[in-house]
Amino acid sequence: MPMNTLPDLADLSLADIARLAAEKKLPPVADWNPAHCGDSDMRIAPDGSWFHQGAVITRPAMVRLFSTILRREKDGGYVLVTPVEKLDIIVDDAPFVAVEMKVGGEGIASRLAFRLNTDELVLADAEHPIRFEPRDDGPHPYLRVRDGLDALIVRSVYYDLAERVTEQAGVPGIWSCGAFFPVGNVA
Repeated sequence: MPMNTLPDLADLSLADIARLAAEKKLPPVADWNPAHCGDSDMRIAPDGSWFHQGAVITRPAMVRLFSTILRREKDGGYVLVTPVEKLDIIVDDAPFVAVEMKVGGEGIASRLAFRLNTDELVLADAEHPIRFEPRDDGPHPYLRVRDGLDALIVRSVYYDLAERVTEQAGVPGIWSCGAFFPVGNVA
């Protein structure tokens, strides 16, 4: 079954994005509890590239398909899961990458929509918070996608986020969909 990519984010209204994000139909991986079957020989690199047995997976439709059966386990590991098997997968940083952002509104009325490297759309809100993790090379911004799965926000989008920083009760942060996300030190 071919998976169609979405239209350009710039061509979608925020209402369109919200509708598409709400319509996403994902397999109920949280309900599947098969026996562990071993290792998938797969890895997700920090840039969002997927590898199988050391070779990059070049078909975007395959990556999108695998991303729908990805689950984070309670121990922090990642698995690909179906109703009959569960295989480990290595994730170097985050399983997704937020590659594009669309903004609507200002201040508390802001709405931030993100397109992931898998063409999934996510609105930053209370269920999909933005967080900043301090690292030696500067803060790394992440967006919660679903059920413990995050997207690393690419540097160019991070710079766009930094321009939206405002203060709430003396705390610097970013608003989206009525939720405030503290940024800490983004300099």
